Amino acid sequence: MNQDELKAVFDKQASGYEDQQKKLTPVHEGLYFQLEWIFSELPQASRILCVGLGTGAELSYLASRFPSWSFTAVEPSGAMLDVCRQKAAREGFISRCSFHEGYVESLPDIELYDAATCFMVSQFILNENERSEFFRKISNRLKHNGILVSADLSSAVGTPEYEALLKVWVNMLHAANVPADAMEKTHSAWAKDVAILPPDDVKSIIERGGFSPPVQFYQSGFVHAWFSRRLPGNAVKQGP
Repeated sequence: MNQDELKAVFDKQASGYEDQQKKLTPVHEGLYFQLEWIFSELPQASRILCVGLGTGAELSYLASRFPSWSFTAVEPSGAMLDVCRQKAAREGFISRCSFHEGYVESLPDIELYDAATCFMVSQFILNENERSEFFRKISNRLKHNGILVSADLSSAVGTPEYEALLKVWVNMLHAANVPADAMEKTHSAWAKDVAILPPDDVKSIIERGGFSPPVQFYQSGFVHAWFSRRLPGNAVKQGP
């Protein structure tokens, strides 16, 4: 699925996206809770870049806990960004936000950011070199030693661990009404559109994008999360 196709999918899902994600709320809340403490030593007037944030759940969480911070929301889906903007207005922090419909590379050249979030985004980039380049573009927007917190679906596909987790994941999403072919359909969809890689492979991809070795701080089912820091001079490591 290319960028335009992916954007069209999220445009279509925008109005009901938050309802669709409710079953994953406990997964995301655990991630956000730890995110707060990873960012806790940032400057009082920090600037945060939120990449591919959809309807803005992490933005809402951080804005409520750090009232002096400002945020830039980057999202290619205009429909998703509209929902995010409406939420920011409703919750009273829109004056601290700027909204960019597009991608990190199309942001204006402005002051660097203290930190960035990127949740469930890079998994849609199937080529590993392009995925590292995506992280490099984020690194270019951060101050020296700026923090990246990222999360993606991750597992060693085809292993017994993957098959066991897939069963639990499908049961969670469908609750008591699990279709007989749900596991096969989920696996097939992921194989086509999502680059689910082992955690060490994802860490290597992030590191090659100009970051220190990522530290995994969270896992819930397939969702893994890491934090890392921008390397001095944005030194980009080459792949094998």
